Amino acid sequence: MCGSAITAHNKQYLSSGCLSKTAVFIYLCAYQQESNMPTIFSKIIAGEIPAYKVAESNDYLAFLDINPLAKGHVLVIPKRETDYLFDMADDDYMGLWIFAKIVAQGIKRVFPCEKVGVAVVGLEVAHAHIHLVPINDVGDINFSKPKQKLTPAELAESAEAIKNAVLSITNTP
Repeated sequence: MCGSAITAHNKQYLSSGCLSKTAVFIYLCAYQQESNMPTIFSKIIAGEIPAYKVAESNDYLAFLDINPLAKGHVLVIPKRETDYLFDMADDDYMGLWIFAKIVAQGIKRVFPCEKVGVAVVGLEVAHAHIHLVPINDVGDINFSKPKQKLTPAELAESAEAIKNAVLSITNTP
């Protein structure tokens, strides 16, 4: 983790017990953002961390959120690491939304819902991303409510179903 790049002095201070675990976590996250270390999403793109992928292009990736608000909750990201969505180049920004639209159509085919809700929060991971969540009510996209607990088998099944729906929309392997 980012602790490997922290100076020996800071390591000693962090391990001294003077700070709470929460304070250490906040420090490490801030350090990661300031030090150009890859985000968890960049590690997923690089294949260093597994993900339940549902769609991928040269520039964008969509995968299941492993702590979903609802079954079928997908994260859509640009492969080029950019912290803030509105800092993206116009072409990349528009391409991300077009890609997200296709993924949302796939989600709606697999998980019948009133709409596929969209949220851009951007505080939890310093890599621009769009949440796509099947919803029937505005309360379904409330990030403070408890997350669903899905098994790896349920996640894999959902990912495969969405992937197949997206492929049927785009007609590309």
